[in-house]
Amino acid sequence: MVSRAAYVRLVRLPNVFTALADIGLGVLADGRAVSWQAAALTALASAALYCGGMVWNDYFDVEQDRRERPFRPLPSGAVSPAAALRLGLGLLTCGWLCAALAGWLGDGFDATPAILAGLLVAAILAYDRWLKRTPLGPLGMGACRFFNVLLGCSAANTAPIPWPLRLHLAVVVGVYIVGVTWFARTEARRSEAVQLTRAAGVMASALVLAVPLPLHLAAGTASPLFPYLLVAFGFFVGVPAARAWTNPGPAQVQAAVKVAVLGLIVLDAVLATAVAGTAGLVLLVLLPPALLLGQWVYST
Repeated sequence: MVSRAAYVRLVRLPNVFTALADIGLGVLADGRAVSWQAAALTALASAALYCGGMVWNDYFDVEQDRRERPFRPLPSGAVSPAAALRLGLGLLTCGWLCAALAGWLGDGFDATPAILAGLLVAAILAYDRWLKRTPLGPLGMGACRFFNVLLGCSAANTAPIPWPLRLHLAVVVGVYIVGVTWFARTEARRSEAVQLTRAAGVMASALVLAVPLPLHLAAGTASPLFPYLLVAFGFFVGVPAARAWTNPGPAQVQAAVKVAVLGLIVLDAVLATAVAGTAGLVLLVLLPPALLLGQWVYST
């Protein structure tokens, strides 16, 4: 009988909170236009799609994990490939259905959540099955986060936020994840310092792209703390990254990747202060449970 702990490890449960933070960013950007029922359904959709993506990731990687990470649920035999296949299909299906249902709420049917969830499912499967092992892998993972943020923005059912703002938020998060994914590509073995430095540069470029976010909105909407929080976040993820590229062993790189991955919650909260004021920091409530679970469940 499969233990619950094995499934918790398989879906990378601590990281689910980063997917919810993406949705929260979109919801906060919507402001008063948000439908809270749609927001709840898109959050459920995002969580299911993220967990499903993690299952498919390990399903397609089982042979590599037998060599590099034999402790994981599939190569260790804690979860069978057939069980993982059923779980992966079920999670992606449930995720898409929740997104589609979000579009039914209100006065009519809005296909936007279903379309975005469909694109997210396609991006997840493309990354897990093909792109991950190619130079396009980081872009594929960035696309997953890009669509996830847009899914959160789709929770508005009246006077939705302008598409330029939606796309700007999604691009910032997507570019950041491109850098994180590039940084993590060789985490299981000794990495090249030059590649780590370039990947960290991509992460930093996402923060630069975030600076003009307040220009989309009326003066006074953004928190005055926004630029300072953005700089602080740069140090938060930059210091572990610097330690890793000066000593690029697996332990140092994996530690930096864990900070960068869970740090997405912090980044989403910082970005939310640009579109929703200081109240955007409410997204930080997602960080403690992610950190707590992260003490027992690996994130990378």
